[in-house]
Amino acid sequence: MSVFKLPSPDVDIFGCEMRQSTNSSPLIRLLSDLYIRPHCRRILPAARRTFSTTIRKHQQDNHEPSHIKGAEIGVLGGGITGLATAYFLTHLLPGTKITLYEASSRLGGWLQSKSVGLEDGKEILFEQGPRNLRPSYPNGMVTLYLIQLLGLETEMLTTSTNSPAAQNRFIYYPDHLVRMPHPSQGILRAGMTFFSEPIFKGAFPALLREPFVNRRPEDLDDESVGDMISRRFSKNLADNVLSAVLHGIYAGDVYNLSAKSLMPAFWNLEGRRDGPRRQRGSLVMSMLQGPNLAAMVQEKDVHLMTEVSGKMEAITGRQADEQEGMSEIDRESMIIGMKESSVFTFRKGLGQLADSLVAALEKNSDVEMKQQCPINRLEKVPSDQGASRLQLSYGNSESQTHSHIVSTISAQKLASISTSTNLKQIVRQKSVTVMVVNLYYSNPSLLPVSGFGYLLPRSLPFEQNPERALGVVFDSDATIGQDSIIGTKVTVMLGGHWWDDWSSYPDEQEAVRMACAVLKRHLKITEQPAETVATLQRDCIPQYHVGFTRDMTRMHGTLLDEFEGKLSVAGSSYTGVGVNDCIRSGYDVAQGLANSLSLIPQVRNKHGKDGVLTGLETVVEEPKVRLRPGRTLKDVFNNGRQAIDNERPWFI
Repeated sequence: MSVFKLPSPDVDIFGCEMRQSTNSSPLIRLLSDLYIRPHCRRILPAARRTFSTTIRKHQQDNHEPSHIKGAEIGVLGGGITGLATAYFLTHLLPGTKITLYEASSRLGGWLQSKSVGLEDGKEILFEQGPRNLRPSYPNGMVTLYLIQLLGLETEMLTTSTNSPAAQNRFIYYPDHLVRMPHPSQGILRAGMTFFSEPIFKGAFPALLREPFVNRRPEDLDDESVGDMISRRFSKNLADNVLSAVLHGIYAGDVYNLSAKSLMPAFWNLEGRRDGPRRQRGSLVMSMLQGPNLAAMVQEKDVHLMTEVSGKMEAITGRQADEQEGMSEIDRESMIIGMKESSVFTFRKGLGQLADSLVAALEKNSDVEMKQQCPINRLEKVPSDQGASRLQLSYGNSESQTHSHIVSTISAQKLASISTSTNLKQIVRQKSVTVMVVNLYYSNPSLLPVSGFGYLLPRSLPFEQNPERALGVVFDSDATIGQDSIIGTKVTVMLGGHWWDDWSSYPDEQEAVRMACAVLKRHLKITEQPAETVATLQRDCIPQYHVGFTRDMTRMHGTLLDEFEGKLSVAGSSYTGVGVNDCIRSGYDVAQGLANSLSLIPQVRNKHGKDGVLTGLETVVEEPKVRLRPGRTLKDVFNNGRQAIDNERPWFI
């Protein structure tokens, strides 16, 4: 029985004929190596043409627009999601008027890279927000596509999977650094750590006991990550290990964050009812079954593989013909460097990605960017053409109407400016505030260990963390190549959920003092830093509370009912807080709007009513397909269209 169908390999999603290429580019070989098992080296089959290529061909050949006339899109927020969304829209809907609104005087949001000059003319780079990206699957694939569109490949700096930063990650507990088990340690050494360190106390008995733990009640719709891990394993594991990990990602409380939203694979595995009786509900038994387990994957990710890889293939082909100053050898060198990378950034920091997006948008005459333009009100209003439009009010008495709006601002802010009472009642998401303290020491040998850094769990005794730090990054180990002088560079993160009830926050001087106290206590660093920067990032990380999916389902319905699907959302409030997640959500919304506004019936009819999109479709509906035992998404990516067109060996 057929699971799902994509268009014929000879026809792209616009129903137009395609010309298949026979040669695979170096970038596709890179992606194959990144996302498939090491022994697999088959070349990805030729993928479909990109949307933008088809649009240009259709316009040139038929001298008519490829999308519904009158589309004017507003984008709220000039952070990485808003910039990426606007940029993708310019490629997918060429000629469409796009207006981006940003409340502050700068664009880029939390991506802030600051170059600091030293007395001898040297410079160091401080990251005041996110500092690196993972070439992960599938969201990292969209980021790589964006990087390729912007021509930033040669600006990338990678951290090798064999480097200390990739292999050495620590948690501080109860009074010393504990290296987390890693394959590079070997079984004996990793086992000694697991059985001897207090941080793992009771973990082994908990693993043995887990297969005999009853499955969660059928009427349990959601619970916290901490409660789920405590119920199935042990409270020590949740408090000592998992809370530290979530401090590093969400700066949140493990007992307030949603298991269903943050750990969907574990949540679904516990709820599965197929297979042998003992495997039903057991996370350990399901993972041990490994290749024999039929995996559930999101259909949208399967579609994304062929869609984005086809676009990247087309761009690489054009680069070979058009790009100057970069030979095939140069491209191969860049690709080999990426192949073995655990994380990557750019020579001028992650802020370079935002700056490149801004520069590209400024060159586009169809794009207008309004800075220092906070929105006061968002409402649906009638129009002379009959169909309703969305109106934005800003300044003293200025306003602008749009056929569609994509909001990339926080859910709380969107609810506050919207005229929808239901939206105000539904959105109960909160965000945490983090103080980021960057410190540079001229002594290059201060750190007692080499690695990426360490995290602090909620179970750490108060006397070991009175400043309420979340973690410390060893920047001089984690990222090499951004500074023109050697030394020791670290970043201390303070606050997060620990500061939820604080009425005021430390100033820059006090924050530096607190960070130095953390380093002195944990790492015995007594020297004074040569340069420091402290940045308070207010409400920077949204928290996915228990019941988050239920709230998003209600929000999806409200956006459809009250705004007729003309208001879409994207960004860290909805589908993940990482930079890759934000870029992916912007791409999904831009692609969805391009599909729903297409003049070509085969595309528009598949996506329903013209212009209807909320951005929450996959959060709410989550259509899935089941891979046959032994198959993975990596294998599907490796085999490309062959896996999708010939479903029987791949999907159940």
